[in-house]
Amino acid sequence: MQDSTKRQSPLESAFGRRAGFLASVFGGSAGGPDPVPGGFPAGGGPVGGFPDPGDPGAEPDGADPAVTALARAAELTHHRTATVRAEQQRLEELLARLALPVSAMDFESQRRSYEPRPYPDGPVAEQAREPLWADFAPAEPPAADPEAGAAAGARRILDSGYQRELAQARLDHQRALRRWRTERAAADDPAESAARLAHEEAEQARARAVREYNESLEECRRAYREAEPAAVESLLERALAAAEAATPELPAACRAVFRPLTRTAVLDLDLPPLGLVPSLDGYRLTPEGEISPVPRPPADRAADYLRLVARLALRALQAADAVDTDGVLAGVVLNGWLREPGASCLLTVDADRDALARTRLLAAADAEEEPGEPGVYAAAEQDEALVRLRELGASISPDPYARSAVRPCAAAGAAVPAVGDLSPGEFAVLVREVLTRGGLRDWSVRLRGHSGLVATGTGAPDSALPGRWVVCASRRPGRVGATELLTLAEAVAEEAAGHGLWLSTGGFTEEALDLADTAAFQQVHLADGEGFRALTETHLGLPLTT
Repeated sequence: MQDSTKRQSPLESAFGRRAGFLASVFGGSAGGPDPVPGGFPAGGGPVGGFPDPGDPGAEPDGADPAVTALARAAELTHHRTATVRAEQQRLEELLARLALPVSAMDFESQRRSYEPRPYPDGPVAEQAREPLWADFAPAEPPAADPEAGAAAGARRILDSGYQRELAQARLDHQRALRRWRTERAAADDPAESAARLAHEEAEQARARAVREYNESLEECRRAYREAEPAAVESLLERALAAAEAATPELPAACRAVFRPLTRTAVLDLDLPPLGLVPSLDGYRLTPEGEISPVPRPPADRAADYLRLVARLALRALQAADAVDTDGVLAGVVLNGWLREPGASCLLTVDADRDALARTRLLAAADAEEEPGEPGVYAAAEQDEALVRLRELGASISPDPYARSAVRPCAAAGAAVPAVGDLSPGEFAVLVREVLTRGGLRDWSVRLRGHSGLVATGTGAPDSALPGRWVVCASRRPGRVGATELLTLAEAVAEEAAGHGLWLSTGGFTEEALDLADTAAFQQVHLADGEGFRALTETHLGLPLTT
């Protein structure tokens, strides 16, 4: 009788020895892992004898506790690093969304339209007349052919197809008649009539509300075109709020103050907290098995924050430019304030009307990467938003995390601004408007700064300011001395001008006044703060505090 036990081949015997070796290392039978009720091979742990991650207290038989703790620390390090990278990815997505163009929030986009809603049971139709049989009767049989005789007409009347058409027509007429009687009875129902009347009154109220809203919108538009501060500020803040709503996870309130004197809007933008930018690059496992954070370089973190605030500033400038379809604004001054723990101005820009058109960022596909020189703030220097702001003459904090503040271009204060509260652009516009209305033409600014400007202009022979003039306008608190008048006289000679004018809100020293009274300085004219305010009220009809 044949032996039922099979002889093992050399391959099977080698595999058995290998299985025994694996079992001795990982824990398990020589024939392979046996399933256990927990779902893992015998020997403990899902793989290789490691404990189940869901059971922190479980340890494999014979496993080294130090190795197990190290594995857990490595896994925790990986998860923490992934969380930090996810925060960095969210920041990049937020920067990309802030670069999108701003939708126009002008008066036309706020207009409402009325569309009537039909009665719930269908459109209200006029009272229909009673259905007549003539509207449903089929065509009569044709007249009998005299040659064919009366038999042909009789055959048509007795035709089965004609009889079916006649029966269907009678049925349709009866149905239409019943429907007409039902609708007529429903129209006479008091409840139905009351419901239709309520529906009509509601529609009339909707139409009236839309009409009144559009009329008030037109009134606001008229006030805006006349540069009334309340109307201009209301429209600007609506546009800024609509732009802010595009990123609800990043609140950035912006308040607007309009100055009719210079037709300039001053925007105060609240910047996000410094902690919004991730401060860590990840986590690493030290040789001792400790989890250690890996901080980001301070320059990289500062560059990311500056990229963020630059996009917020450009978005606010774009919103102001998009809403001003009537050309009321001559310029916009924006100050970016970090409110916590104390107010610090980290960004300020003074942009005129022409500069506002250069605030839109290019699309990602159109932007070209240019290799930049290595440096601490190389990423910030190459960022398109920061480049655009610097082209507008913006002042940006060199280190926001050190709270290095910059001087605001203008202050949004009282309704009647003081000269010191005006931005350099506003002060230049104010001086130009006053003197051009006084008679000067061909106005050209040669030098402009926060303290004042130097410009030239030419007046017609019959004007109040005839000939060529060199104008110096200063608003520093100190008085202008004799040395400054000598400099003005030299500039008049170099420009071959006939006259010089110095406007100073701080006044003049006694030496300067005595020098201006001499015969050699008869071509130099002086105007102090009171004189400048009088010129403003005379030519512009608006008050000014000097």
